[in-house]
Amino acid sequence: MNAHSTSEASEAYIALGANLGEREHTLYEAITALDEHPAIRVVRCSSLYETEPVGYLDQPSFLNMTVAVSTTLAPEELLFYMLEVESRLGRVRHIPNGPRTIDLDLLWMEATQLATPDLELPHPRMLERAFVLVPLADIVPSQDSSGLYSIVHTALNSVDGKDGIQLWKTCSWRNDSAPFGS
Repeated sequence: MNAHSTSEASEAYIALGANLGEREHTLYEAITALDEHPAIRVVRCSSLYETEPVGYLDQPSFLNMTVAVSTTLAPEELLFYMLEVESRLGRVRHIPNGPRTIDLDLLWMEATQLATPDLELPHPRMLERAFVLVPLADIVPSQDSSGLYSIVHTALNSVDGKDGIQLWKTCSWRNDSAPFGS
């Protein structure tokens, strides 16, 4: 926990996707921006997967991944910071599910259930999306006490679209064993 914390840290899971520009570079820029916030620490990242677009199909393939973060921010504060990162990295919202430089979705936060005009937790469509479940399965520990491990693996067994997901490469972001701040 960092010096700015006023409460216990929570673990949250964030999905990242990009299909415009230098996709991999933009994903790492987003991870760096998250980790640079004084109340957020990126602790694990999934492999990167190339995925076919869903919904709006007339667009390039995506690179998708997920990260686990430890944060003392409230869910809405984390979401608003994620939206700020998207904006800094050139995200514009013209076409629903359309092409984007970066997309950050807050998926899960310590089994919090929340429904506000800005945020719904758990993410309402995460269990329907193979491009979220495959990378999420990479980083949710089997001893997870919130039940997310079981939820993700159960959904992954029945979700459609797994054949449209190809491993791109493993994440080169530092992992939990690296010194913090390195």
